[in-house]
Parts: sequence; structure tokens; C-alpha cells
Amino acid sequence: MIYIDTSAFYAIIDQDDGYHESAKNTWVSLILRKESLACNNYVLVETVALLQNRFGKNAVLDLQKMLPLLSIDWIAAEQHRFAIAMLIPVNHRKMNLVDCSSFDTTQRFGINTGFTFDKHFREHRFEIIP
Repeated sequence: MIYIDTSAFYAIIDQDDGYHESAKNTWVSLILRKESLACNNYVLVETVALLQNRFGKNAVLDLQKMLPLLSIDWIAAEQHRFAIAMLIPVNHRKMNLVDCSSFDTTQRFGINTGFTFDKHFREHRFEIIP
């Protein structure tokens, strides 16, 4: 299973993003290989907010078209508390609650590969694609 982060979704949709071509090609390759893809709802909230703010509803609709291809982990109170507990001692301005929720999701599901451009995943010893 491969975990998809906000940075990958954003790069797939934003044609001006420096990672767009790489992200788009990776997405197509993952779909053609019928890879199991996952994310959590915190990543989706972050991605929707970013896309809506920068591009409007059509970008959000583009993201919505991708969702049927994903397994989505719906963060509940226990997972939220875990993510907060991870965030506080880190005290790192660049690592956020969504990152911490992602690390919880990937740990619970045994996922060690991430489709991301976020360096925090590499710091947490993920195999990164592309």
C-alpha cells in the first residue's frame, strides 16, 4: 500500500507546480499498476482547503474524481489525540497535525511507502516515490 500526502495531490493538480510532471506520471503509473493507495481524511481536508484557496472549486472537483481510487482512513478521537501527542514534543514549525496524523495512519496500517514531496516522510524512514 502507498500513502499519498497533500504535496502529491497538490502537485498532480497544479500544472505550474515544479513537481507536476513527475507527480502526474507517478499517479498514472500507480493507477495502471493497480497499486493500493491510501490517505486519511486530515490529508483530504488540508488538500481541499489548499486547492480551494488557490484555485477554486474546479481544482477541488479534480481531487474528488481521484478519491474513488483511494482507501481513506477516517481519523477518530483516539487517532487525533495520538497525533496531538506526537506533535507537541516535536515542537517543529514545519511539521503539522496533518503530518502527525499521517504517521499514525501509516503506522497502524503498516505502510512504509509514501507518494510525497514532503521531507518529513523521508525523515521518518519512508520509502519515497517518485
